[in-house]
Amino acid sequence: MTNATLGAPPTDEAMRTEEQPAARSALSRQRLASAWLFLTPMLAVLAFVAGWPLLQTIWFSFTDASLADLDAARFVGLRNYFEYVDYGDGTGEWFGLFFDAQWWNAVWNTVYYTLVSVSIETVLGLIVALVLNVPFRGRGFVRAAVLIPWAIPTIVSAKMWAWMMNDQFGILNDMLMSVGILSHPIAWTASPETAMWAVIIVDVWKTTPFMALLILAGLQMVPSDVYEAAKIDGVHPVKVFFKVTLPLIRPAILVAVIFRALDALRVFDLIYVLTPNNTETKTMSVFAQENLFQFDQFAYGSAASTLLFLVIAAITLVYIKAARLNLGGGR
Repeated sequence: MTNATLGAPPTDEAMRTEEQPAARSALSRQRLASAWLFLTPMLAVLAFVAGWPLLQTIWFSFTDASLADLDAARFVGLRNYFEYVDYGDGTGEWFGLFFDAQWWNAVWNTVYYTLVSVSIETVLGLIVALVLNVPFRGRGFVRAAVLIPWAIPTIVSAKMWAWMMNDQFGILNDMLMSVGILSHPIAWTASPETAMWAVIIVDVWKTTPFMALLILAGLQMVPSDVYEAAKIDGVHPVKVFFKVTLPLIRPAILVAVIFRALDALRVFDLIYVLTPNNTETKTMSVFAQENLFQFDQFAYGSAASTLLFLVIAAITLVYIKAARLNLGGGR
């Protein structure tokens, strides 16, 4: 409360205090309006190139659409997802995507590939980022060289590694046999036991630089004063890493993991080129593509694409909530 006399006119200081929130509110509204003005064209383009095809895909998943004549598609409800067929003799059978063993195999392959590859890439990316963060002669050249695998197109990387992993004339088998690790050549991309690991090896080789780049950006933001204080106090470097460095770069690591996981969950080109027609490596994206365009089951493939979108969206939301990521930029 103020000491102003009841009924007395407000002082100049009180009037300025009342005007400041109103001025800030007007400025906030002006900034918000400007932000929406600049974002509207981008949102419109995004809705046209992404939103509309997504809505069409969801709609086709509830129809009997065929690639030969999409205009003749008829609404069939949830038949592509699940349908019980009564044979009339007291028995029946469930059909649809939810009861398709090949679909659930693709889901498992996708989840397994994502968990293993992203985990390995995170650890290796962290190690590479820590090395590149240390000053040494030629560090700029090494940083540029490390990014070369990531810069190579995925199709080129897949074909290159397919030749290297060939069981007859691949250099990988030749190197491993020359050092005594292998006794005979292995068909890396054709054998059920090694096909998934062949894909993971290629993906780790290609995408680890991406993880290292994002984590290195986080390391560059750590103040040097923290390390100087720890050095003066005589703290062991290992303890400094786990107690200082790792907590400070945790947001960068979490962001890198979610970006990489989103990319891994929708992987298609690497597997399609490196291990075509292999059920051991077939992912959700490959399953959807086969039904959409190869098997002429456009509606069924649309249902698979819709579930793929929902799975990725659900995993993303759960991860952001569990990791407590602040994507809004607020405090």
